[in-house]
Amino acid sequence: MAINRQQKENIVKTGAENVNESNALIFTDFSGVNVTDMNSLRSTLRELGSKFKVIKKRLLGVILKDKKIELDPLKYEGELGTVFVKGDISEIAGPLYRFAKDHNTFKLLGAYDLEKREEIDETTINAIGSLPPKEVLLGQVVGSIVAPIRSLLHILSEKSKQS
Repeated sequence: MAINRQQKENIVKTGAENVNESNALIFTDFSGVNVTDMNSLRSTLRELGSKFKVIKKRLLGVILKDKKIELDPLKYEGELGTVFVKGDISEIAGPLYRFAKDHNTFKLLGAYDLEKREEIDETTINAIGSLPPKEVLLGQVVGSIVAPIRSLLHILSEKSKQS
């Protein structure tokens, strides 16, 4: 379906607004994923405060160039979907990573951190997505700090019982 100049300008304007409201962009290849599953993913992302949009690569390139972001979306193969991330990128990368594991044709292609103004490659964004949620990581850190203290207290308690 061909779109006219006015529609393209509207897409660029809306895309620029989405970039302004976002902390990061995550790029995906959604080739072969059915509409029902994509709608489910969009709903999940909306609940997390992010948006999944399909924008033609050339128009996305115009949006990024206008925002002085040095990233060429034409380098990505397949059907490009862009996730406009509000908040922490790791909170969105996790659900996207799990969705990609459940749908073999869906891929995380890379990301761009708008705050740090740096590109994140495919390997790194997949690694971020595979991490447990922040609360779980904090629990693990606290547990590893508390464990030696508990062991010491247990040993001291046993020694005092023997005396």
